[in-house]
Amino acid sequence: MATSAWQLDGQYYETCNCDFVCPCVPSQMQAKPTQGSCNFAMAFQIEHGKYGALTLDGLGFIVLGHTPAEMGEGNWTVGLVADERASAEQREAITAIASGSAGGPMALLSGLVGNFAGVESAPIQFERDGVNWSVAALDKIDMAAKGAMGLNPQATEPLHLDHTGHPAADSFALANVSRSHIHALGFDWDDVSGKNNGQYAPFSWQGG
Repeated sequence: MATSAWQLDGQYYETCNCDFVCPCVPSQMQAKPTQGSCNFAMAFQIEHGKYGALTLDGLGFIVLGHTPAEMGEGNWTVGLVADERASAEQREAITAIASGSAGGPMALLSGLVGNFAGVESAPIQFERDGVNWSVAALDKIDMAAKGAMGLNPQATEPLHLDHTGHPAADSFALANVSRSHIHALGFDWDDVSGKNNGQYAPFSWQGG
């Protein structure tokens, strides 16, 4: 598929196996993950999307990754779970965007990826109720979190990190993860400790 101008807008949700709060972003990816290595799942719910003339409205995708040490050292393994409702052409477009080959924010990470684990398809379900959210894809992915609130018991908005440079969103809300179950593309990770890091935000990407 030829690279086309594209635009995606929607909601982003992430869990990782670092203890809350993940040190990777504030250290500019130089800190060692709290578990020694990093597992992460970044889910994207597309509300409005175009790849050239091709619409991507209503679809979703999940980027799975593993980094063996500090993220900045590279040698990442990354894979993609694409919405099973996507046509072959839509799946190609999502793969190009998620891998960074079509430009845009994910292209900034391409030099850190040493192994691409491939693409699988699954129905992806997003649920959101205020600061509570979950993402599920059959028996491949099941993750859920709740926005992390500050000291004010009357607060309605969770804690945020701003100006992060994160490719998904420059500003995002922090979240406490209740569960992360990842079993796809060779990634195997289960956590129900309630201690892991999560984050979420609206996202707006473009490229091509």
